[in-house]
Amino acid sequence: MPKTIAKEGESFQVTLRKFKKTCEKAGLLSDIKKNNYYEKPCVARRRKLKEARRKALKLQRKQNRYNRSF
Repeated sequence: MPKTIAKEGESFQVTLRKFKKTCEKAGLLSDIKKNNYYEKPCVARRRKLKEARRKALKLQRKQNRYNRSF
């Protein structure tokens, strides 16, 4: 669980904003959403493969953009 220590004289709004930021960096919300319902192992495998393909294609497009000869 992420922690945020309030500094003296710091408003609650600022402290809350810092806490939300630390939660976001820790990936807490995405983890909660992912575990909100049961996902069958075959579906999880398919989703991971799809994400890996998407990342590979994105990387390939990025490399092609920089390797073009003019």
